[in-house]
Amino acid sequence: MRFASLGSGSGGNALVVEAGETRLLLDCGFGIRETSRRLGRLGLDAGVLAGVLVTHEHSDHADGAFKFARRHGLPVWLSHGTLNALAPRLALPDTLHVIDSHAPWAIGDLEVEPYPVPHDAREPVQFVFGDGARRLGVLTDAGCITPHIVATLENCDALVVECNHDPEMLRTGPYPYPLKQRVAGKFGHLSNEEAASLVERVRNPKLQHVVAAHISQHNNTSALAVRALSAALDCEEEWVGVADQDGGFDWRQVA
Repeated sequence: MRFASLGSGSGGNALVVEAGETRLLLDCGFGIRETSRRLGRLGLDAGVLAGVLVTHEHSDHADGAFKFARRHGLPVWLSHGTLNALAPRLALPDTLHVIDSHAPWAIGDLEVEPYPVPHDAREPVQFVFGDGARRLGVLTDAGCITPHIVATLENCDALVVECNHDPEMLRTGPYPYPLKQRVAGKFGHLSNEEAASLVERVRNPKLQHVVAAHISQHNNTSALAVRALSAALDCEEEWVGVADQDGGFDWRQVA
């Protein structure tokens, strides 16, 4: 199993997960042409994808999903709440699958396990992917850590974890006060410290990759996020990966 990011941040998010002959696109916050360009950077095109999963309706995760799926005849999986939020503003793709946020299923060679998260969306979910032997846990866009999140992400071989903001940078930064409250609230985004606390709780001897994602361009830096995660993992800072807005990150193999 391997995974790579097309980009991560408020300007757009997309992640590719691959096991065997199955490749899934998790979120699509970029336009059709830009998504195709970024896939090409990974040596892929839309024809090799088995479908698109959508975590929630916010534009940086979902605005390109239906358009890209319609253009390339791909099925889309999403929660009922996310569908209801997107349907009034986006033309629906030909094939839609409404998921139960507590029920895992399989798509080709990939096992897909959704789980609900606290975020200011209609019915947001995140996902754990597996190939029968290894597990990749993904968590972006969550306002706080719940016991269910911890239980779901335990025993993963790889993690992609939101490190959205540094609390002091958010406090003194350019956002208006109501937006600062939203970001820091229980249905907003994880701080570096909250992400580090989660990683510390779910770390295990088989963990091969930890990647900091959804890093705010205004309220955080990659260096601060990496420092927090490496301290929690008691590892060298170079071991922690970063998913940035422009480049995402290249393929990472889960051995």
